[in-house]
Amino acid sequence: MSRLEPGQSAPAWTLPDAEGREVSLSDFAGRKLVIYVYPAAMTPGCTTQACDFRDNEAVFAKHGYAVVGVSPDSPAKLAKFVEKESLTFPLLSDESKEMLEAYGAYGEKKNYGKTVVGVIRSTFVVDEEGTIELAKYNVKATGHVAMLARQLGIEL
Repeated sequence: MSRLEPGQSAPAWTLPDAEGREVSLSDFAGRKLVIYVYPAAMTPGCTTQACDFRDNEAVFAKHGYAVVGVSPDSPAKLAKFVEKESLTFPLLSDESKEMLEAYGAYGEKKNYGKTVVGVIRSTFVVDEEGTIELAKYNVKATGHVAMLARQLGIEL
């Protein structure tokens, strides 16, 4: 599994959102994009992280950043998550895990001391030209949005 580094081109993707509409990386050309990858909708850590992005989305937008979340959940499960938590940004479904693998966000990881294969909670910032500006792996759900904002020079 190779991990992305700043300066690399972001791998292209097209994924369905919670409504089944296709969303592509190219849809964000000319804008900065935060892509956060999480293991599973409606789990405690993923809910905390999603709500944190929801609560701070306007601040990121003010600084020119769009936000999307990506998980291997089905669009139907994502739709329930969006409704339940009043999420205001797109959640994208990568059931094949092709995008997750291309971004180095799916593979071996440590979970409670055991090595397992799964989604690696990660965040990527893509600049206006489609270049990786920031790639963070094994991030914590709690406090992650504040840490990301600090790294991007954004005051929440």
